[in-house]
Amino acid sequence: MRGRNDGGQSKRPIVLFWAMVVCLCFLFLYFSGSNGHTRSAAIEYGTKFSRSLGWGSDADGDDGPEESIFGTGDANDVKPRSFPVCDDQYSELIPCLDRNMALQTRLKLDLNLMEHYERHCPLPERRFNCLIPPPHGYKVPIKWPKSRDVVWKANIPHTHLAKEKKDQNWMTVAGEKIKFPGGGTHFHHGADKYISNIANMLNFKDNSINNEGMLRTVLDVGCGVASFGGYLLSSNVISMSLAPNDVHENQIQFALERGIPAYLGVLGTKRLPYPSRSFELAHCSRCRIDWLQRDGILMLELDRLLRPGEMHRDEGSGLAPWPARLTTPPPRLADLYVTADTFEKDTEMWQQRVDNYWKLFRPKVKQDSIRNIMDMKANFGSFAAALKEKDVWVMNVVPHDGPRTLKIIYDRGLIGSTHDCSGTVEQWSCISYDLTILLEQTVKLSFIDNM
Repeated sequence: MRGRNDGGQSKRPIVLFWAMVVCLCFLFLYFSGSNGHTRSAAIEYGTKFSRSLGWGSDADGDDGPEESIFGTGDANDVKPRSFPVCDDQYSELIPCLDRNMALQTRLKLDLNLMEHYERHCPLPERRFNCLIPPPHGYKVPIKWPKSRDVVWKANIPHTHLAKEKKDQNWMTVAGEKIKFPGGGTHFHHGADKYISNIANMLNFKDNSINNEGMLRTVLDVGCGVASFGGYLLSSNVISMSLAPNDVHENQIQFALERGIPAYLGVLGTKRLPYPSRSFELAHCSRCRIDWLQRDGILMLELDRLLRPGEMHRDEGSGLAPWPARLTTPPPRLADLYVTADTFEKDTEMWQQRVDNYWKLFRPKVKQDSIRNIMDMKANFGSFAAALKEKDVWVMNVVPHDGPRTLKIIYDRGLIGSTHDCSGTVEQWSCISYDLTILLEQTVKLSFIDNM
């Protein structure tokens, strides 16, 4: 009996050892399988795709040595190194706002507080380093202003809302196109009449929502497909249309495809990335937000974002009416120790630059080729201000760790957001902008057009 016990004890460490090996293997497969396999598959697919186009490989088909994305550093070497293209299944991937990633990593998020719709970035080993491809069958977008009312279905292959919101006239499917009749949750018969009714309720002159230029910026919380913001534009009012990447299949992508300003976000546990006193009006059409939760903290956030004045009008801010507001030095310049003279010189400088840029573009770019623009380091927003006569809009981005100039941008009657420019630009859906600029150089120019 003793001999058997000794033998059993000598075998036990071996059994435990192999059991631990098996467990470790399962853990490795669990954490790296879904990520590592799909990630490597995406890179492999993208590499093959890029090689088929003659990108990113030498004559023998090998990747070659590592190099800077800007070439070897030689002054004569201006050809950038290309990135591989991601697998087609990632055509709608939005980094840091990927709900599947949040589920896979088992983040402990409070669903009641909408925390699962907030920004949650993957660990470095789970990130992709490839270019997001367009959807299958992607077409040249329909130009503004026609795009407000109709887009290509192939560019946003989601038709669920057409059925779910059929009685509210959000959108309808018509062959290869998706049409937007202008309806919404509380304005089934059209946003234009709804907007006029709001102006009448606020006792604005001639039922005009812009209130003689005193109402310019609007925050639309839970915007749906952004028809409210789209119809405001004809009244010289610009809306920051806000919605999360939720079960409604990325409503923001519809908005941006239509050429309407929009932003992925949610009123949850964090402040919205806009300065205090940014908007003259906040709109929420049955957006199902519990404004009284947590002692009314969401209502306090909304109050922070609205300018002072009776009925949330702009009588107490000291701002000029639109369009004079665009070029008039705002009072909050003093917060940044910036003089009116500096502001005016910056405005004049960018007007001259934009005029020259447009002349350079003119031989190649059609008048309606550009609609959605992003300025990645907007400073005072003078680049956007210089485009006032063009049929475009600009999302002005201010680095979160730089001078707090975003409030000046809003005081000019423009819109924008703070952002960590060292990270991903996840608040905007894929294939959303026609032109993206950084400082004084263009970093992305994507015209899929017959120019």
